[in-house]
Amino acid sequence: MPTINAQEFKKGMKVIYEGEPYDMLEVNFVKPGKGQALYKLRLRNLLKGGIMTPTLRSGDGLEQADVRKTTGQFLYRDGSSHVFMDNDTYEQYTMATDALAEKAHFLLDGAICDLLIYNDKLIDIDPPAQVIVEVTYTEPAAKGNTATNVTKPATVETGGEVQVPAFIEQGEKIKVDARTGAYIERAR
Repeated sequence: MPTINAQEFKKGMKVIYEGEPYDMLEVNFVKPGKGQALYKLRLRNLLKGGIMTPTLRSGDGLEQADVRKTTGQFLYRDGSSHVFMDNDTYEQYTMATDALAEKAHFLLDGAICDLLIYNDKLIDIDPPAQVIVEVTYTEPAAKGNTATNVTKPATVETGGEVQVPAFIEQGEKIKVDARTGAYIERAR
């Protein structure tokens, strides 16, 4: 991979730092009164999610990471992992359910996702912004709880849990923000 010189650093670049891929979140140019110019960086590790803040001199550079973002489709759950397919190449990628964490709670079969691939390995996904799911279990509403914004927990068909208004009943379809797990509205 080509080396990127410090003067070419931009927010959003994918680089290799200490042998791992990072997303460049911030680039700040600092010119002290004396000496060489500095670049203060804020990097997010694409494999572990941690943040680093290294400082590089103006003559330094970093290797560009072989990271590509593509559109893919969630195919199915396979025990303790999820299987996705790249819509361009039709290659299938497997990602552990633990690595997906909260993102797995609202993935429906066939959902279109953004896939982040590093060295031919799936390292992250962005689920669709909103999904329509069916409520599989929720307690019935208590009479008289209509004066305020009363919510109750509801389990949906994907296994996720959502706080819904008291009027939502079992078997209804609701729209949920898949990134935050927040109830949006009753689906029509």
